[in-house]
Amino acid sequence: MTERTIRLNPRLDPRDYAAAYARDGMVQVPHLLEAESADWLALALEHDTPWSLSLKTPAGGALLSPQEMAALGREALATRMQKALLEGRDGFSFLYLSYPVIKAFLAGQEQGHATHALVQFFNDIPFIEFAKAVTGETGVTKIDAQATWFRPGDFLTLHDDTGEGERRAAYTLGLTRDWRSDWGGQLMFHDKAGDIERGFKPGFNLWTVFKTPRMHSVAPVAAYAGGKRRSITGWLRDDPPFK
Repeated sequence: MTERTIRLNPRLDPRDYAAAYARDGMVQVPHLLEAESADWLALALEHDTPWSLSLKTPAGGALLSPQEMAALGREALATRMQKALLEGRDGFSFLYLSYPVIKAFLAGQEQGHATHALVQFFNDIPFIEFAKAVTGETGVTKIDAQATWFRPGDFLTLHDDTGEGERRAAYTLGLTRDWRSDWGGQLMFHDKAGDIERGFKPGFNLWTVFKTPRMHSVAPVAAYAGGKRRSITGWLRDDPPFK
């Protein structure tokens, strides 16, 4: 039996996107992966992923596993989610489901998961070179990843992705089908006045990459949204590769 792998769309040429990135500090690459690879990832997020809850806390952030959420109980969990919501009034906060791909991959959990194959693909030389050619960030050494699922009411407030200097660019790989623009969930870029410079609705097999630091947010998903806003997100980095 042939081992499944993730494959780049062979029709893509990074030169088709490099000029826009150099001009705007961001670009979208449609149909990043071969269709079969994108479908495999979407199915894995739908059926094979043990989602944790990622939320802001007074101490920073927390990632609650399915077991931890069950142990807390519905009332205590709702209280923590409400606190994360209230923190968003005055500063940075977030609430969404997450699967920590790098942590799970390095720990040998969920072996054979499609997102683990994606991490290997992202960190192989061909895609690293593709990403460098698009962004002009020649020092990129690795690409990290988490899977995210923004349900109705989930959000990510304004921030700029500043790290310790190792983040050269941020990306999202959209795995969301048939999304209506009025359902929210847009990746939004903000200028210094607080106005929206650009906003991208969720899409499928769509790679959005942008230079960091840059102010951005994810709009709350509407209560009436009928789709599932899922994606892979992370950074192009220049610190030592994963071990």
